[in-house]
Amino acid sequence: MDFEIKFASPEKQRGACVVVGVFESRKKTDTAKVIDQTSDGYIKTILSRGDMDGKPNTTLLLHDVPGMQCKRVLLVGLGKEKEFGDKAFLTATQAVFNAFQKTGVTDAAIFLTDIPVLERDVNWKIKQTVLLAGSSDYQFDQLKSKPEERKYGLRKLILGISNRADLAAGKQALQQGQAIAKGMSLTKDLGNLAPNICTPTYLAKQAKDMAKEHKLKATVLGRKEMEKLGMGSLLSVAQGSDQPAKLIVLEYQGQAKKEKPVVLVGKGVTFDTGGISLKPSPDMDEMKYDMSGAASVLGTMLAVAEMKLPINLVVIVPATENMPSGCATKPGDVVTSMSGQTIEVLNTDAEGRLILCDALTYAERFKPKAVIDVATLTGACVIALGHVATGLISNDDKLSQELLNAGKQAADQAWQLPLWDDYQDLLKSNFADMANIGGRAAGTITAGCFLSRFTKEYRWAHLDIAGTAWKSGKEKGSTGRPVPLLSQFLIEQAEV
Repeated sequence: MDFEIKFASPEKQRGACVVVGVFESRKKTDTAKVIDQTSDGYIKTILSRGDMDGKPNTTLLLHDVPGMQCKRVLLVGLGKEKEFGDKAFLTATQAVFNAFQKTGVTDAAIFLTDIPVLERDVNWKIKQTVLLAGSSDYQFDQLKSKPEERKYGLRKLILGISNRADLAAGKQALQQGQAIAKGMSLTKDLGNLAPNICTPTYLAKQAKDMAKEHKLKATVLGRKEMEKLGMGSLLSVAQGSDQPAKLIVLEYQGQAKKEKPVVLVGKGVTFDTGGISLKPSPDMDEMKYDMSGAASVLGTMLAVAEMKLPINLVVIVPATENMPSGCATKPGDVVTSMSGQTIEVLNTDAEGRLILCDALTYAERFKPKAVIDVATLTGACVIALGHVATGLISNDDKLSQELLNAGKQAADQAWQLPLWDDYQDLLKSNFADMANIGGRAAGTITAGCFLSRFTKEYRWAHLDIAGTAWKSGKEKGSTGRPVPLLSQFLIEQAEV
């Protein structure tokens, strides 16, 4: 989709459609008033008939509005003016793109960015509009023998603004939004691929291809290299699978080499059966999404490379399958991590932390400014936070606040859980330095406690995306989260 920011007035647009908003009850926005004046009260007449009241998530498409040069005018309900905040803006914008999918509109000019949103500027509204447009346009049909042909589809979107002074900053917001949308699309593609295609080897190839296109440094370690490094914890998960494990490393240099990088670590379990601690069969197909952490950090790397951010960034992806076999790790096995700490594996379905801990130890060599790991780690996080917020645990208050603020700014929110010593006792083992689970209680927190034992050398945060990385049911598919959160965090780090 092509985008353009334009200092313009709605009545002069010649395209297929112009979009303006209406508040409850039938209160016109400034741009709707302009169209009403141009059409000699046509909009007022339509509203007075009761076809549009301005309620949230409603639209009304009008054809051949008198005096207008465009073919259509789309009215979108904004809800109550006094309550028009982040959610209302996003709901209204999503309603616009939903309406477009039911029409033959191929280009449109949208005039919603001038509507005041509490504590949000025009740039935020531009970026969010672009992200919603990208998500609306996304379609995964690569694996179908006959992909559905779309006769129509929005090909160009003009973002109308009324203040010429907003053009320069608006263009930067547009560029960032497009880059983040591209990163989200990659994340969705990797997550939605079938697990017999998206294997650890496939992820490694995708990383190498990205490195060639964007001049990144790519390193892929195999079993022998990981054995030399002592990554016994990661390899214990991989030993039940015929697919070879990979440790994938991408490096982006946007600053001088002496500047410390931010390191993102993404859990890359390309299919998770649970191992010997086998999962129930219903919905197990969705365990292809257990590499969503890996997909999101690769998507974030793509977004950063597209934006050319002045920052150094390293992405580390420990990639493997978790399969049951005669060679698979058994409950009760004790493995030795790269850090030298020993782990009693009480549940082989708590495998994500076993691969992450070695990757987190590996991250020390980059002398990082901060390390953030991203993982579909615990079902307990879904119980605690549902599918709305990502779980956050950190050993650094400043870092956690920066991530929380970035999530709020990106409309991709996280919620912090405690990392208290009181919870560490739940990981005690009679036979090793620690167990890999702490029981049912506080499952997300004890998983974070486990990871914290491998992050004492740097500032660290953990994002549990088990509830936010994908949707089930009729809308089954990857969400692309938390690419917006991570990208916004890195944008802000680059500005420091």
